Amino acid sequence: MANFFHIPVLTKEILNYLNLKKGGVYIDCTLGGGGHSKAILEKIYPQGSLIGIDQDIEAIETAKEELRSYIDKTKLVKGNFKNLEGILSDLKIETVSGIVFDLGVSSHQLKKKERGFSFKEDSYLDMRMDLTQEFKADILINSYPEKDLAEIFEKYGEERFSKRIARLIIAERKRETITTTKQLADLVVRSLPRTKKRHTWRIHPATRIFQAIRIEVNQELKALEKGLDQAIRALENEGRICVISYHSLEDRIVKHLFKKVEREGKDQGNYGLKIITKKPIGPASEEVRENPKARSAKLRVAEKTISVF
Repeated sequence: MANFFHIPVLTKEILNYLNLKKGGVYIDCTLGGGGHSKAILEKIYPQGSLIGIDQDIEAIETAKEELRSYIDKTKLVKGNFKNLEGILSDLKIETVSGIVFDLGVSSHQLKKKERGFSFKEDSYLDMRMDLTQEFKADILINSYPEKDLAEIFEKYGEERFSKRIARLIIAERKRETITTTKQLADLVVRSLPRTKKRHTWRIHPATRIFQAIRIEVNQELKALEKGLDQAIRALENEGRICVISYHSLEDRIVKHLFKKVEREGKDQGNYGLKIITKKPIGPASEEVRENPKARSAKLRVAEKTISVF
């Protein structure tokens, strides 16, 4: 079941803002367990069709089962949304009616301890979303120079003690290779000033470091910029793009890109965007009660506008 893989957030809002058309073609750029895709297909089937993309083969296999009733109108692709144009070209599709991005790490990836995304259980430092990728978190931690580690922690984790943490990691890895999530989480706590070591944290101090490493390992923000740009180009006139983000770094990229394309469309008169959500939409309190992980979700929506001369 998809719910055990990843509970989709803001599903009602996605369905509402996409302005679904019966004969439309839609893309779920972050397939996960197929939750959003199933909800879309229920509305557009059998006239419409859906393309689901995910770099995680475990997501593809789960979604295949979840969407089996709609398989004749569904194409599942193992790939990264940063290569969206190539994927659509291979499928001989020029434009689509709507696109969804649900960013970040899935519940399944967090819960499956051998994937190494979480420090709640001790496991190998992996953090790859694409299991065929060679570069893993343990390689990063044991090979990056101190300056680069500190920069990643500060930039992607917004960690104020980034230099202290990087310094201790360098010292520790000279003594022994850092290979497990518990080793790294313990190092983060050890590196904090004494006043910050009390166990009264609202969020465990290793959370930001793990986020930063995950983003670097998977090149998430660079992929997001490329994927959004290609997605906007692929939309038909009045097609909509919906993006759910979970932290300020992602949300800032979405917000700035939407505004940039909106501005350029007005200036150049070719194509642009009409921003539908002036402020991001968050989940209703009822959804947060049922799924606390939805709490930080922010949805931004924009509509493609093409000038007709």
